[in-house]
Amino acid sequence: MTPHPKTLLAVIEFISHGRLPELYKQLGFEVTPEWRVRKAVSLVRKLKPDVIVADFYFQSDFRDRLSNLESLLAAAQPLKETRILVFYEPQDESALVRVRERMRIDAVLPTPVSDEAIKAVLDGWR
Repeated sequence: MTPHPKTLLAVIEFISHGRLPELYKQLGFEVTPEWRVRKAVSLVRKLKPDVIVADFYFQSDFRDRLSNLESLLAAAQPLKETRILVFYEPQDESALVRVRERMRIDAVLPTPVSDEAIKAVLDGWR
């Protein structure tokens, strides 16, 4: 009997990361790509993915939060078995640190991110 592939929700906001769902599939994940965080929040609740990979960007003009990612992270916090990988721009690292103080993120990688770095993280979670 073949084990069920692990599920991965790819929340893609940096256009350059649009190529990554193919890499995730090559690594053996069943991939659901999503380009909008609002839709991704509902997918987290519905799919309860094994892995979430998302882009982080800091926006100083948000009134009640630091980033695009906090709603998604809030939806994922109760899913203790779900692993969260976040890509971030190096200049936004201090904002990401502040988010990580309040919410669980299992791994972060600075952009530009290499396929090898992604593979190293995801291999540990399969």
